[in-house]
Amino acid sequence: MLPTYIKLGGFDTEHTRFASKYNLYLYRERGVDDYSEEDIGLKGVPVLFLPGNAGSYRQGRSLASEASLYFHNVLQHDQDRVKVGTRSLDFFMADFNEDMAAFHGQTILDQAEYINDALSYILSLYHNPNRARRDTDLPDPVSVILIGHSMGGIVARTVLTMANYQANSVNSIITMSTPHARPPVSFDSDLMSTYKQINSYWREAYSERWANNNPLWHVTLISIAGGGGDTIVPSDYTSLSSLVPDTHGFTVFTSTIPNVWTGVDHLSIAWCDSFRKAVVRALFDVIDVRRATQTKQRAERMSIFRKWFLTGIEPNADKLLPSKEPTTLLTLEENANAMLKQGERLVLRGLGHHEGPKAHLIPVPPRGGVPGKKFTLLTDQRVEPSGSGKLEILFCSDPPSRAGQSATLLSLNLDLSGGNAASPRLVCKSSYEDVINIPASNKNSKAAFDDAQPFSYFQYSLEDLTEYQFVAIVDKHEKATPGFLIAEFSDSSDSVIPTRVSLGRLLSAGLTILLPADRPMVTDIKVPALRSSLLAYKLKLNRQGCKPDSELFAPIVRQYISDPYESKFFVNVKAIDVNLHGVAPYMPPHIRENAAGIGVSFELWSDRSCSAPLQISLQVDVLGSLGRLAMRYRTVFAAFPLVIVAMVLRKQFRVYDQTGVFINFSESLELCIRSSLPLTFLGFSLLATTLATSKSVVTQGVQSSWQSNATETPIDYGKNDLLLGSQDTFFWFLVPLFGIISVGACVVVHYAATTIIYLLGLLRSTVAAQQGYIKHENGKTAPLLWSLSTRHRIVNAVILLFLVATVIPYQFAYVVACIVQLITCVQASSHARETRSGNHANLSNFAHSILILMLWILPINIPVLIVWGHNLAVHWFTPFSSHHNVLSIMPFILLVETLTTGAMIPRVTSNFKHITSGLFFFLAVYAAIYGVTYAYLLHHIANFVVTWLVVLYLFGNGLYIPSIDRITRLPDFADTDFSNGHIKKLP
Repeated sequence: MLPTYIKLGGFDTEHTRFASKYNLYLYRERGVDDYSEEDIGLKGVPVLFLPGNAGSYRQGRSLASEASLYFHNVLQHDQDRVKVGTRSLDFFMADFNEDMAAFHGQTILDQAEYINDALSYILSLYHNPNRARRDTDLPDPVSVILIGHSMGGIVARTVLTMANYQANSVNSIITMSTPHARPPVSFDSDLMSTYKQINSYWREAYSERWANNNPLWHVTLISIAGGGGDTIVPSDYTSLSSLVPDTHGFTVFTSTIPNVWTGVDHLSIAWCDSFRKAVVRALFDVIDVRRATQTKQRAERMSIFRKWFLTGIEPNADKLLPSKEPTTLLTLEENANAMLKQGERLVLRGLGHHEGPKAHLIPVPPRGGVPGKKFTLLTDQRVEPSGSGKLEILFCSDPPSRAGQSATLLSLNLDLSGGNAASPRLVCKSSYEDVINIPASNKNSKAAFDDAQPFSYFQYSLEDLTEYQFVAIVDKHEKATPGFLIAEFSDSSDSVIPTRVSLGRLLSAGLTILLPADRPMVTDIKVPALRSSLLAYKLKLNRQGCKPDSELFAPIVRQYISDPYESKFFVNVKAIDVNLHGVAPYMPPHIRENAAGIGVSFELWSDRSCSAPLQISLQVDVLGSLGRLAMRYRTVFAAFPLVIVAMVLRKQFRVYDQTGVFINFSESLELCIRSSLPLTFLGFSLLATTLATSKSVVTQGVQSSWQSNATETPIDYGKNDLLLGSQDTFFWFLVPLFGIISVGACVVVHYAATTIIYLLGLLRSTVAAQQGYIKHENGKTAPLLWSLSTRHRIVNAVILLFLVATVIPYQFAYVVACIVQLITCVQASSHARETRSGNHANLSNFAHSILILMLWILPINIPVLIVWGHNLAVHWFTPFSSHHNVLSIMPFILLVETLTTGAMIPRVTSNFKHITSGLFFFLAVYAAIYGVTYAYLLHHIANFVVTWLVVLYLFGNGLYIPSIDRITRLPDFADTDFSNGHIKKLP
């Protein structure tokens, strides 16, 4: 690749207010594309690439380069394609300056506004004769194809919801590893509200009864996921099942796409070679420069996308055979062609063993027999267009009654009789366009994506073949050729094996299935119980008494689910790891409530040549399942530890209010483990079970109302937002499991903080005299921080709050508060060790517990702070309007500043002490139930709790009003001595 990125400097502040922050580029392949600095050579279909979170516009290079090379080397020489509107692709790329869109909702809105401005500018370029080289008889483009990677896909969908969106300027969107269903993190309120607005807009648009009222009627949306290899964004989140009907889009995994057949990680999906080839070829198939929209009509686009991105084995796969007209007149040689008996299986071991072409005829079973019959054919030979290949797969019927009619109308004449006019004739259709590629499998195969010619596979239901009498396999090889072909009609009673094992039984005892020696070539094993994304399994095949050399091909397994379209092919199967993206936690329900959750199926291709049974066993993979749990529930560990911390603080305050001793974090945690925590998590487990068994809304009639485009749907898309986010009662045990892990996490953070505080305390003691600490008459020292006067503390707080209101986000002030609190803990801990005073120990323990609370809140605030820092780095100084609320940080600042005075929070012996207990319990309950989905609110709940602690400081025991000046009248510790647990003035 020889990339050239042409910066479109004309797209300036006259066109967009974001010109100083973002940029727009046009890609050109040096030596391939015809362009110059003065003439950028726009003559194709505009495509705009949108990078994702912290992504670069250069990530679009792989797609753009492949498009340039493919058109230059192949398509421009195909006059048939040129005549039907195929032209080159003009790849534009948005440079978002590596913005952090995954952490900040306003950034998504800014990028979407910029993209709308960019679309208008791009389309205007095609009206400029100095920029465009399009044929004068072609219409000017009115729409642009959008391709988004990661959060770029969300920006692409947001574009259509913005006020500056130009109607119909986008009608095709392809996204790669984009979390459509829910945001990757829930730490920002703007991000959550932006997602809600976008998804509501799309759902409401597709719920309109009439197309004229649906602004998205002509839009197709394809979401492509990388699968288990993507550890940045769970591929479950890429699902469109809650957003878009099947007529307008679908979700597919890269392991499903023909000739890709592998999962990819979050970054490599943008440059994976086999994948980019599939995307580019699909794009060239959907474009049509003869139309102003530059693309084919929506239904045709969807058909093309299904052809390129789905296996073709799906039940709803488009079959072109029934709609085609006969093209071939097949003349048979009498008594020289193989006519199989009804129900007989055709097996060819090698091809070209006959002089001249050889036809093998398989009679099509009559209608009215056993329901569910299907025809399957598998060969390792390439099947080419009718008349040009060495192997023809034809579906034939008797010619029309009027003599000569077929001969005059059909374009191909395949005469196997040597010119004998009396030989029987058949009118046939070629099935070439319905060929399905599946990975080649032999005894040496390692992976589905091996560089080997794929097998050719055909599959038709008997209903598709009602107008035919024969399937004709014509071998036109002129010499002996190694290879095989197997074709048969099979009954669903033999080829489809349903299982009725429950999930509990599957996990405890596994599943074993024995397939007989006379099994069909293709067997479909359905396991409805296996539908959760949280579990992994191992599947083993035991070919009893069958040697690999005796098989025409090694077993092939396709693991698949239909919503989303996830297929995984395994070749030369002995043992495979099974995992899926089925029913996942916190996912919104399907737009058609009863369409989801049918479980996993295993489609098995096997050769029964050795006449041996085949045993299949399925067992749970414990370690693999733990990995799946960690991936799906990683955000739980930003919320559940707060349950532990809140309960520990609650216990500390209850003991303190009763005894006057503020026990340390470890002691309180031990007491909680013995008493309140087991009961708390038992209650949460019962709640999880209740939520899983209850229905939030009545969903009867959802499917019919959706299919009829009812004006509203009764589906509650937020019903899986609570607690575990699952409607499967089986996983109730995850609540206590996560509770135990969270206890361990809190212990680790507690001891890590204790260690850091201790080490910093040693450092403080070492450098105390040289760094300005005041020496007292007994050799003890008072902390420098506590020497600040009340006036200085008030000034510091006011300045910080003023900056929050005007310049910095409150998250920055929170980080400052955490640092100050850490310093306070260091000095309080050191002083408690020096004085050995109970009062000072209380203060040290209290300050330490508040620090632990603040540390667990800190990750919620860091992402927005990163976005703010990035904006400063790119010289974008527009403030975040939603993050300058001083009330969101004032209580933390007041509490931290008060602790720097060395004042211990007063005991509450009245009934008001129950407020303290209740607030911490409320924080714990909220963190467990809503903390994962609405993590950003945890800061505000904790802020409310801290507000109450500040009130306790202000009003003291019994909430007596005159004590409001207690803090402001505290003596300056620079003039005090802390020895022996009391205060006295220095001389």
